[in-house]
Amino acid sequence: MSLTYETVDVFTDTAFGGNPLAVVFGGKDLSTERMQAIAIEFNYSETTFVLPPTDPANTAHVRIFTPTREVPFAGHPNVGTATVLAWRGAVFGRAIGAAVRFEEAAGLVPIAILNEGGRPVGAQLTVPQPFQRGEAVPATDIAACLGLDEQAIRIDRHPPVGGTVGLEFILVELTNRAALEAARPVRAEFETRLAHRPAYDIHCYVRATKGDAVDLRTRMFAPLDNIDEDPATGSANGALVGLLAELDGPADGSMSHRIAQGVEMGRPSLLLGEADRAGGVTTAIRVGGRCVAMMRGEIVLP
Repeated sequence: MSLTYETVDVFTDTAFGGNPLAVVFGGKDLSTERMQAIAIEFNYSETTFVLPPTDPANTAHVRIFTPTREVPFAGHPNVGTATVLAWRGAVFGRAIGAAVRFEEAAGLVPIAILNEGGRPVGAQLTVPQPFQRGEAVPATDIAACLGLDEQAIRIDRHPPVGGTVGLEFILVELTNRAALEAARPVRAEFETRLAHRPAYDIHCYVRATKGDAVDLRTRMFAPLDNIDEDPATGSANGALVGLLAELDGPADGSMSHRIAQGVEMGRPSLLLGEADRAGGVTTAIRVGGRCVAMMRGEIVLP
């Protein structure tokens, strides 16, 4: 069996920045176990498999794998996969236009193609599920998992709390930039304190200070998924945008955030997050960014 693939750096306009993604074509007859094995072989934070849609009204059925598990939804795999399809121009005999729609375990994911000078440069997804809060997590547990003093965890606006728009993370505000830079995942503490919880990946953030070119700086740690740190996490930042819309958003209107991630690990990323509000309720959350093509090739399987 021969499969083709393309890799792309997502949420960046510079090669070797952002978050790498492998997009695999031709795998409709692969078992789940074989897809997982291919994802392990790439060893990126995620690998996608583009399969024929169940409903012909949709563009494709997309399955997403980390090195340890299949996930129902993720941000940078959707942005990267949509951009690769736009560069290809067609999939399953159909032309790619201004938007695509993917079938995923978390639901349908609509994605707009971002163009510049008539050429696709990235994509913007709308999350498949409304933002939902999960369980609060003690600040002492989060501090231990990140190798920080408990005073580095800010709790006046919200405690560390689960949040999801299709995939759940623990959302944590830190007191300042120094705390964000000092954070390190302590795997033994993750295993002891978080492994039994519904969400065990930590997405921490600080708000911008005067002179910053962005509104938020974030880092995401997922050692229990064999990802010590992720350079750009669309699903986590989508959940964060949802939380901030609840806390700070207007009753009616839209809010937006420029989000930097991956800076501390040498893969700087820029994500653009938006939330629409009506009557005090968040009606839509979007996450988007640019992509850079990196590699293409063939997977040869016995």
